This record gives sequence, structure tokens and C-alpha cells, in this order.
Amino acid sequence: MDKVVERKGYWFFVLTLLLAGCASRGPVSGSYFFYQPPTGQGNRVVKVSLLNQAVYVMEGSRPLLVAPVGVGTAAHPTPTGHFRVFRKIAEKRSGSYGFWVRGDQIVKGESPHKPSGSGWHYVGYPMPYWVEFLPGYGFHQGYVWPVPRTHGCLRLEQDAARKFFELVSVGTPVWIAQRQPEDDTLGKNLVRPQTWKEPDPPASFLISPLAFREPWRPAPSGG
Repeated sequence: MDKVVERKGYWFFVLTLLLAGCASRGPVSGSYFFYQPPTGQGNRVVKVSLLNQAVYVMEGSRPLLVAPVGVGTAAHPTPTGHFRVFRKIAEKRSGSYGFWVRGDQIVKGESPHKPSGSGWHYVGYPMPYWVEFLPGYGFHQGYVWPVPRTHGCLRLEQDAARKFFELVSVGTPVWIAQRQPEDDTLGKNLVRPQTWKEPDPPASFLISPLAFREPWRPAPSGG
């Protein structure tokens, strides 16, 4: 399941050194990803490395976004090949995985498997900043585990997902492979986010519109 929690930390300097001069042409953002604004002087392409669990949004030879991604498991692999973005939805919910709701009752489940009894309705798991490249497969916000964990989609942490959504358009090429040439340079020392260690947000939050409005924070301990 995807988790809708934003965390920020310290910017990693290794990637800045690897990019040698890119920071002077645009700002860097986040604790675990590199970003700089586009110039509009080159075609954009999205490259994904499954083995390095990394995404590279390139403007010609110039990196716009470099970030870790969550990838599919062996049982539910992320498809490989050349695709194009064909749909973007800022507030998307899963059509397969989510919750069955009846009044105050909330049961985790899949859309084909309705609980017994009447009055239930399905609410899909939130997948903000959805960017679809193959029917049923897309990039979206979620916790990024250090090991393959998804059902084939590609997860980005909140800040990176937002930037990715802004950078790509319908028609943007997407190339997904086991490895990419950028793995040995831009993606060599990626810092992995640690938010996957946090508990899932409560179901009541995930079925509400707040899941698309604000990050969930656990209540502070000790009163």
C-alpha cells in the first residue's frame, strides 16, 4: 500500500558534485532528490532504472529531476520498454486497492471483493500526482521502499512526485529498463528516503479528501 506522508531532511551534496555546475543554472530541492527548472531548449524524456530504483527526467543531456522510485515486485513487475505519458490526474484513486466503507466501518480490501451485507461502497487508495504511461500503470506519490514493493507502479515521495507531475506532459516519452546510462553518474549515490518506516496513515484519513490536501503526521507522543 502507498503511504501519503511527506518528510523533509538535508540536501545531499554528493549529487550536486556529480552534476558539476548544474546548480548554478537552477535550484536544487529536497533531501533525497535533485531538481532544476527546465529551459525549454530540449525535448524531455523520462528514464527509469529498475535495478537502481531511480528516475531521471532529462532535457536533452541536462537533468531536470533525479529521484529514487519504488518499483514492482517479481510477482507484480514494472513493465519495461518505451512508452509515452497518456494521462495525468492530480487526485487519482486506485480502482483495485482501497477500502470498503459503510457508515463508520472501514475495511481494507480490493474492489472486486465486496464484504457481505448491504450498504458498502468502495473508496480507492489515494495515488496523488498520477502519471499514466500504460493502462493501469503509472507514476504516483507514495512511500518509496528500498526494495521492490509495488504492484508494478512507480512511486515517488511527495515533493518529487509534485515536481515530476509538473515536468511531464501527455506525450512525454518514458523509457523503463533494468539499467540506464545515468546510473553510473547521476544515480550513483542517491539518498533513499526513510518514510517507509513510518506507520500507515489511518484509513479515515486515506478515504477523505485530506489525503490530497496535506501530509499526514502521527500524533506526538507523551501528550
